[in-house]
Amino acid sequence: MPHFTIEYSANLADRTNIGEIVELVRRSALETGVFPIGGIRVRAIRCDHYAIADGNPDLVFLAMVLRLGEGRELAARKAAGEHIFAALSAYLEPVFKSAKFGLTFEMVEIKSETSWKKNNIHAYLKEKEEAKHG
Repeated sequence: MPHFTIEYSANLADRTNIGEIVELVRRSALETGVFPIGGIRVRAIRCDHYAIADGNPDLVFLAMVLRLGEGRELAARKAAGEHIFAALSAYLEPVFKSAKFGLTFEMVEIKSETSWKKNNIHAYLKEKEEAKHG
């Protein structure tokens, strides 16, 4: 259950392609080998109303939170996080060069006792793979 939520200041959309960021995060998560493809979700939420630091409207932010289920070793989580953050940072380097920009990424581990799920995407992906090879 790796679910990424990206919140960003509306003025970031003038400086980069948000759709490409969503796809970059999805691909980077897959590249780590830590997350199952069927569980990956990446969504971006534009914040039209925001205040940053001293209130300067030219300041820009992107804040990403990854919510994931329990069970992965800290070393694997850290390596995955570093890989994803490095890819995101590299993609957004032009924004850092052209604006005052804050980029954050945090991982939150969800406790299974207080998390409920219903999902048929894994079965769909298995059937799709079997049809391709069958």
